[in-house]
Amino acid sequence: MARTDATNVAPPAPRFPLAWAALVCLIATMLLAWPALGGAFLVNPNSDQYIAGYSFREFAARALRDGQGFPQWNPYQFGGMPYIAAMHGDIFYPTFLLRLVLPTDIAMTWGFVLHMLLAGVFTFGFLRAAGVRFQSALVGGVAYLLSGAVASYASPGHDGKLFVSALLPAALWALVRGMRDGRRDAWGLLALIVGLAVLSPHPQLLQYMLLTCGGYALFLALRPWSLPTEFAAPVRDARPLPRLALALGAVVLGAVIGAVQYLPVQQYVPWSPRAGGKGYDYATSFSFPLEETINMYLPQFSGILEHYWGRNGIHFHSEYIGASVLVLALFAFGGGLANRHRSHAWFWLATLIVSLLWAWGGSTPFYQLVYAVVPGTKFFRAPSTILYVTALACAVLAAFGAERVLAGKATIRYAIGWGSVALLTGVLATTGGFTNFAMSLLGDARGDLIEANSAAVVAGAWRSAVAVMALLGLMLAVARGALKAPLAGWLLAALVALDLWSVERDYWTFSARAEELYAEDDIIRFLKSQTEPARVIAIPLGDNMASHDPFVLGDALMSHGIRGVLGYHGNEIGRYQELYGKSEGFQSIANPNFWSLTNARFFYTNTPGLPFQGAKLAAGPVRNAAGTMTYLYELPGDHPAAWVTPLIVKLDDPTTKATVLNPLFDVKRVAIFDSTSTIQARPVNSPLPEPVPFGVEITKYQAGAIDITLGGPAPAGSALVVSENFYPGWTAMVDGKPATIARADYTLIGVELPTGAKSVQLRFDSAPYHTGKLLTLLALGAALLWWIIGFALDRKAVVSANVLSA
Repeated sequence: MARTDATNVAPPAPRFPLAWAALVCLIATMLLAWPALGGAFLVNPNSDQYIAGYSFREFAARALRDGQGFPQWNPYQFGGMPYIAAMHGDIFYPTFLLRLVLPTDIAMTWGFVLHMLLAGVFTFGFLRAAGVRFQSALVGGVAYLLSGAVASYASPGHDGKLFVSALLPAALWALVRGMRDGRRDAWGLLALIVGLAVLSPHPQLLQYMLLTCGGYALFLALRPWSLPTEFAAPVRDARPLPRLALALGAVVLGAVIGAVQYLPVQQYVPWSPRAGGKGYDYATSFSFPLEETINMYLPQFSGILEHYWGRNGIHFHSEYIGASVLVLALFAFGGGLANRHRSHAWFWLATLIVSLLWAWGGSTPFYQLVYAVVPGTKFFRAPSTILYVTALACAVLAAFGAERVLAGKATIRYAIGWGSVALLTGVLATTGGFTNFAMSLLGDARGDLIEANSAAVVAGAWRSAVAVMALLGLMLAVARGALKAPLAGWLLAALVALDLWSVERDYWTFSARAEELYAEDDIIRFLKSQTEPARVIAIPLGDNMASHDPFVLGDALMSHGIRGVLGYHGNEIGRYQELYGKSEGFQSIANPNFWSLTNARFFYTNTPGLPFQGAKLAAGPVRNAAGTMTYLYELPGDHPAAWVTPLIVKLDDPTTKATVLNPLFDVKRVAIFDSTSTIQARPVNSPLPEPVPFGVEITKYQAGAIDITLGGPAPAGSALVVSENFYPGWTAMVDGKPATIARADYTLIGVELPTGAKSVQLRFDSAPYHTGKLLTLLALGAALLWWIIGFALDRKAVVSANVLSA
């Protein structure tokens, strides 16, 4: 006789099921994160956090600890840029609170660990709300938090992606409570979750989250009975439209919660190097190659981390779904009408397929439709980042499959099928099948890497086979009654955890504390001793360098308060990027005019001797904290932080750029303002006037605040040019009176000086930030109020129902 659910009753949930789930998810997380208990820093040389993220966060943390509030201007990279508008990580996300009470590196590490835990707990909560039984929901939670898409964020240091990935199941949980159950507190909660996702801030993953939630809300509106409770299926709601409207209202309110971040960003878009998008080729860069779909079962196929041989050049993340998870996910289907999650499973299968097609990006024609229809796609790249949605879909299906396993539904036929796949994969790997396939794809370009990876492919295939065989044995033991469901449920969660941990542990590398990673040396001490503001060009001129040295390639100097001409960011002001010639191979770096425009007095590199006549060694050689032997040179010429020009002219941008970078042009003789500015220009006479006979003194230089004293009275028609990027929000006072300020010399701050002027004060204050802050506080208060009132109304309704039933 065929088994039914009744012949193998699912074990009851324990008391405090969410607490038990949190404990299990904590154990699963600590399988990877245990070094954090000893104070280790979750970074590695490939991590964005190591190269730049620490310096970004330490800068803001210092300002907050000193009572200065959130910084609005970052003077340490790329000639200065707006700190909020250009986005520097989780500025307003609640993890900033950790950095107020903990050292920045410790806070960053535990912020990551906490969100791994939350990813599992929220998935468990969502699955329980969707009617999945306790132990099966545990399996789903563990499968998601340890999935390659989520767990491997630690390797490239993508904490913003992790935040959104953790919040997605929380949003789905709220949707189930609101759409299916009619819980009024769900909408305020959903608004808060969306608001947190907006503040993450990762707009691309936020887009994927909102699209997934939108599809799920429609599914719940059309088929709410598809989600059973643990004991009975809910009744059909004949009024789905009002609840859809409430869901939309909650999303809109959540978006307003993020106004403090995104109103400044909106203003910045025209100034960004990504303004207008970068075309289809850019949008499909770092797509998920079709052949690498094999990694979902066999993660070693295209090589892990430094062994990667694939099309994308670098590969610091994992797509491993889990061999055991895939077996469970496929088992979610079957049982016909007796399958209590049948309709729900089909939704998640559709989600899996669409997200996988999306992740493949330019590998299929499907993404052309996405690019044409979905707003914002032209600004993003790496469509493979949607794989966290794929991972969640697989985890949900695995939970459904686990429920059928614990109900004793496994069959010999299913076990033979998957066992055959596992053994065949192992044999193919052992006989060189996967290696030969890889050689047929990229053998000419990456043949050495492919061959070197072949042994790992063989070991990986048999590792996956062991995981599959262990799971199949457990499934059959339950089906035959040899293993009781309560024990089997715990073993199932443990098996999934060990399967995923055995791969994802490679992506969790810890390092020493920040005070050691970014330690001072003689060059840094020399630069900090300078009395006049100066910028440093940090760039390698040879290969003898530590991997991803954050001093030479990144923003480590920023953590010491040293201003850099370059840095590691990617969203610097677009005109400044054009000025230093990024797309032309940084050709402006050797231009003395560029040095003058950017206040570049020093050159920091990894080779003895500079190819610039007149440069002299100022400090070093010193082996920096990253392990690179470094040298600091003083560049020839005078490159002050500000200067007065006797003449003002106005030209269009292309002419201005070509002029200021022309070595025959003296930037101290003429200030060239934006042709659309209101600055009063004068006719250009030949020859040009000589530079003014005095300099300026910088009496105050802080983030967003610069005070300057002129060495003599300003002549008529003169201007002050400051080596800091101009951006809306900068204002000027000359001798205590408001003055006209505009963009000069293509990207710098220019101030029109009245005759006889002696002092200038510059301040940066972003109006969109203040407007956004007000909107955020109002929306946050509204969401909290909606949640509290909804909770009170729901509680009152429950009490009334109990009274009536009594």
